[in-house]
Amino acid sequence: MQIYRFRSLICEKKVYLYICKPSVFCSNKLNFWLHIKKLDWILIGAVIILCILGLITLYSVNFGKSSFIFFEKQAIFVAAGLVLLIALTFFDFRIFKNYPILLIVLYLTGLALLLGLLIFGKSIRGTQSWIRIGILGFQPVELIKLTIILILAKYFSMRHIEMYRMRHIIISGFYVFLPAGLILLQPDLGSVLILAAIWVGLIILAGIKLRHLILVLIGACIIFSVAWLGVFKPYQKERFLTFVNPQRDPFGASYNLIQSKIAIGSGGLFGRGLGQGSQGRLDFLPEKHADFIFAAYAEEWGFVGVLFLFSMFGIVFYRLIRISLQSENNFSRIFSAGVCLMLFAQMFINIGVTLGLLPITGLSLPFVSYGGSGLLINFTALGIVQSLMLRR
Repeated sequence: MQIYRFRSLICEKKVYLYICKPSVFCSNKLNFWLHIKKLDWILIGAVIILCILGLITLYSVNFGKSSFIFFEKQAIFVAAGLVLLIALTFFDFRIFKNYPILLIVLYLTGLALLLGLLIFGKSIRGTQSWIRIGILGFQPVELIKLTIILILAKYFSMRHIEMYRMRHIIISGFYVFLPAGLILLQPDLGSVLILAAIWVGLIILAGIKLRHLILVLIGACIIFSVAWLGVFKPYQKERFLTFVNPQRDPFGASYNLIQSKIAIGSGGLFGRGLGQGSQGRLDFLPEKHADFIFAAYAEEWGFVGVLFLFSMFGIVFYRLIRISLQSENNFSRIFSAGVCLMLFAQMFINIGVTLGLLPITGLSLPFVSYGGSGLLINFTALGIVQSLMLRR
């Protein structure tokens, strides 16, 4: 009888441990999967497809060659970016709205990095844009893009009903002007255009008056004129001149643009096929893994493939706009809109350059072009958007 009771006590204790302790684990596990399920997987899925298209293009343009370093590195960046996106959704980023001191620290850190580039940075292809740590490189300008969106989202969310006052436009423009000036000195005109597009787009969404918008555009023209006379390098001026007249220097400044048009035009309706693009595989097309990856993609996938690529970008922009409109506070609404503006402006400029519709600026195609800094920052931005969406 005692043995029976002893066994019963053990059994009861085992049952108690089995029911109570694992139940906490099961509850946490259940909450985890419920959290994952609530994410906008249509948006994430479209981004994953864009990354896959980029990886396929990076592999195909090096098909038959001994080195696949761009493909291998980009695959690691994509995997790390997806993990980073999911992880960030578990943090409450409304802390930036409630504690602006964090934004100030982030903003000053970005300015210090940009200033350090001008002093200690190593020039690569005529620009001082990279911080090198061993074999790894980082572009501070990518961090600044995200920081500016956070700063403007905080500023406009507090003063959206007073945007008719000119001083708010000037103050918000000052936040953008400081890093933009340092970036222009690198020089990196493409990133300056992205910052300008984010600022102009957000002040329009915030409710700027028409006459104030006209003044902003006039001021932009004046700044561009001053930069042309005293800031732009000779090769940057040549890019604008060859944009107006592509045949001005066909074997020099116009070479990239001419080869890009040849690659896109030779793709036809259905493309040449994977690994069959002559412009990309035979190295006629410069920067086929980065700035001109769209031309390499279009040559192999054709018009149908380009439409599919555009549809994936369209889904990304639609979902971001939808999240912005459904947000219940101005900070989340403006931040989501700012991320959408950043990605759209970069896509528009990159593809416009490859088609010869815009001067060459050196911008990559989001989620498609090779590059770790821009890709990880874009995933970070989407992770913050998802976090704000879950807590709206």
